[in-house]
Amino acid sequence: MAMYDGSAPHTEEDVKHLYITPAIERGWPAAHIRMEARITDGRFNLRGNLVARERPKKADYLLCPGGRAPIAVVEAKDASHGVSYGLQQAKEYARMMDLRFAYSSNGHGFAEYDFFTGVERTLGMDEFPSEEALVARFADEGAFSPAELAVRETPAYTSAETNTPRYYQQVAIDRVVTAVARGQKRLLLVMATGTGKTFTAFQIVWRLRQAGLARKILYLADRNILVDQSIDQDFRPLANVIHKVNFAKDDRTKLTSYDVFFSLYQQMVGDAGEEHFRALFDPAFFDLVIVDECHRGSAKEDSRWRRVLDYFAGAVHLGMTATPKETKEVSNIDYFGEPVYTYSLRQGIEDGFLAPFRVVNVHLNISDGWRPTKGQRDFFGDVIPDRIYNNTDYDYTIVLADRIRAVAHEITAFLKRSGDRLQKTIVFCADEDAAERMRQALVQENADMMREHPDYVVRITGSDAYGKSKLAYFIAVSTVEPTIATTSDLLSTGVDAKTTKVLALDKHIVSMTQFKQIVGRGTRVREDVGKTHFTILDFRGVTRLFADPDWDGPPLQDPAYTGSGTTDDDGGAPGTGDGDGHGDGPRGSGNSAVHEPAPKPYVDAHGCPVRITHKTVAIYDMDGKLLRQENIIDYTRENVRGNYGDLAAFIRTWTASAKKRAIADALRTHGIDLDALKRDMGMADVDDFDFLCHVAYDQRPLTRRERAEGVKKTDFLHRYSGAARDVLGVLLDAYQNLGIKEIENPAVFRLADFQRFGTLAKIAKLFGGKAAFQSALHALEQELYKIG
Repeated sequence: MAMYDGSAPHTEEDVKHLYITPAIERGWPAAHIRMEARITDGRFNLRGNLVARERPKKADYLLCPGGRAPIAVVEAKDASHGVSYGLQQAKEYARMMDLRFAYSSNGHGFAEYDFFTGVERTLGMDEFPSEEALVARFADEGAFSPAELAVRETPAYTSAETNTPRYYQQVAIDRVVTAVARGQKRLLLVMATGTGKTFTAFQIVWRLRQAGLARKILYLADRNILVDQSIDQDFRPLANVIHKVNFAKDDRTKLTSYDVFFSLYQQMVGDAGEEHFRALFDPAFFDLVIVDECHRGSAKEDSRWRRVLDYFAGAVHLGMTATPKETKEVSNIDYFGEPVYTYSLRQGIEDGFLAPFRVVNVHLNISDGWRPTKGQRDFFGDVIPDRIYNNTDYDYTIVLADRIRAVAHEITAFLKRSGDRLQKTIVFCADEDAAERMRQALVQENADMMREHPDYVVRITGSDAYGKSKLAYFIAVSTVEPTIATTSDLLSTGVDAKTTKVLALDKHIVSMTQFKQIVGRGTRVREDVGKTHFTILDFRGVTRLFADPDWDGPPLQDPAYTGSGTTDDDGGAPGTGDGDGHGDGPRGSGNSAVHEPAPKPYVDAHGCPVRITHKTVAIYDMDGKLLRQENIIDYTRENVRGNYGDLAAFIRTWTASAKKRAIADALRTHGIDLDALKRDMGMADVDDFDFLCHVAYDQRPLTRRERAEGVKKTDFLHRYSGAARDVLGVLLDAYQNLGIKEIENPAVFRLADFQRFGTLAKIAKLFGGKAAFQSALHALEQELYKIG
């Protein structure tokens, strides 16, 4: 066995190659050792108006008995560090992955920490435990039963189309299957939206079936799209044994040929309380019942889901949710018990599996309240009740038409400034009628896009058959339309809209559960299509909930919970209508099939003109509770002044820069994308120099056209003759259209307008050679910045 003798310096890679790997392979097959194993993807950092990934966390070695899930982690350090120097890092990775053994080494020996016993010790290089020895210690020290060990050794399902479980999914799967093998009957799994709850559920089902611990499984959800998504995507490998329950057609005698059943709870228990499940299934039929989105009422005594669970009382009940509900009336913990595992939104963003976000708080002149004048009448001639109306009233008890226009205008303006008007956007409205009014307003604001894409804006709500028919197109990655979906609650939970980049909040939200679900609509990452972060446009001040202690902390049972809740909460928020009924919109909305609502005052733009007064931008911080206020303009100003000094110093630096792109590149290292910022401010036609002088030093900006025309009015071009003058004229036109950075690039001479002059070498000859040509280009730049 080679051992490090300290005679020569060695890098970490040398130490691994020469000493650590041979020491481990003495007792472990190479196929059971994963080196440079990626644990996380690396957090996306929002800095200025740029986003960049941090380096992912990687373990030097993961030891995987039988080639299955890991059991231990080993961290390597170079010979200049002590044996135990990497142990803290190894322990951190072990805690993340729920491993029980952590090691570090510098080539002299190994330091070991045993999470079962809490003992830390040092081993020689020839004393590293073999696979058999470590597996035996794991079984003995963990006091696992044969059934627990058997299910833990059952591998996950893998295929060319199925990803290996991420580390937190592996932890969740292992904890659930181990608890089932231990005999635990009720389990709660809390995983943030976008972290793969359904994929995790599939792997749990797969491993329990392989281990013989569950054969008949019932998967309950409350929306058809959740059921269909699960069957068509994550559960596809079990397609031959899957059945979607249909009480109108199913034959009880034929159901035994299926093993995995999917059903809506509304099918299990009818609106009049009919317990349809009794007609098809005996109480002992199922071994496992999975309750998806269990925060939506399953733990309540009178819940329809609870009646199903009570009937199948002998089965294991697994509740899954991103937002466990703990109130005085409802408690997931009371029914399912403490979560066996929690993977939070905060941790998902920290690991880079979920997208971070900016919050743009949009303040209107009526955000703090509006009061009608004495005797003021609404659009229909009715007197408006005299009181102060605020964000909790707009669209709920009173409709202000100009407010809707202002919100729609700002959403549209945001998409225009971003440079990408095809970003998938969800607008959350007060109710179904408000969603229709917002749809109409957005259609008016986006007439140009509607001409090209008739379904650019669509209302997708529970009672809108056309809108619901477009839901699959909205969530598809490759489709353009619908681009903007207006809704109330239908899209707030469970819908896998992977490419949503903008969430506009125009509804009053007080429920933390609902707030988390809505935020979760944007957290999915799709780097292949440019989805790395998202933006929340808040028109009601509801993102104040980020400061609530319940924002992203662990689920805690409400101390006032008594277990005697009486209100069924299987659907959406009261009055939203995204379940089976309609909202309580104003007169003339067309949504009065269910009941005739009390009329709301409807005030047009003359009765209450609305405008945006100011906006603030905030970044979500990783403590889960705070927001960092950020103004990109102030940020840019501070960076320009900090790096270049006063205006005179900046002008000197700009003038002296051989390539003006260098300044834009320098700003990019500070998180400032100059071109994106110019677009965002509606100043894309302004020269970079003028824009920075305007932002940092309050100077009047000139457009590129103004600078180009200014040069043409001087005698500069007349200093050259013939084709050389024509080349500079075309170059000025290119500058006007493209900008200074682009005309500094020799590739500009490949544009069609230069083709008549020949190759770049031939163009240089028109000026008398390369040196003279470069001198002319430099003189043109100097002349451009003399103007103004």
